[in-house]
Amino acid sequence: MTTANAAQQYYHGTGKRKTAIAEVRLYPGGGVQSINGKPLAEIFTWVDWSTAALAPLKATEMLEKFSIVAQVHGGGISAWSHAVRHGVARALLAYDPALRSKLREGGFLTRDSRIKERKKYGLKRARRAPQWTKR
Repeated sequence: MTTANAAQQYYHGTGKRKTAIAEVRLYPGGGVQSINGKPLAEIFTWVDWSTAALAPLKATEMLEKFSIVAQVHGGGISAWSHAVRHGVARALLAYDPALRSKLREGGFLTRDSRIKERKKYGLKRARRAPQWTKR
């Protein structure tokens, strides 16, 4: 646990997905959920994105115990929601290491390592070869 100042205590977790990186802070006391200074509902307009971001808190039944403040950069909105999910899970682990088995069971602690494959020379994309004609 780290402290911002003597009065405000928080639990920190860093989450990643594709090129999105989320710095998540969990403050004791429920209610407020903000991403980059805006309300969660304003950033994650699609329900699946907000449910994905809050999934670790729901799985551990701590949705009302913490406020989420996250700074996210890089990637797109879908990657943001999964990066926040990963960061929330890591912050919950900093709060209580006994939650590891429940978080691991839901797959929240595993970093999704799938990223875009680099383009190779002589090809049009990562694997797409130029069209070949016989005659």
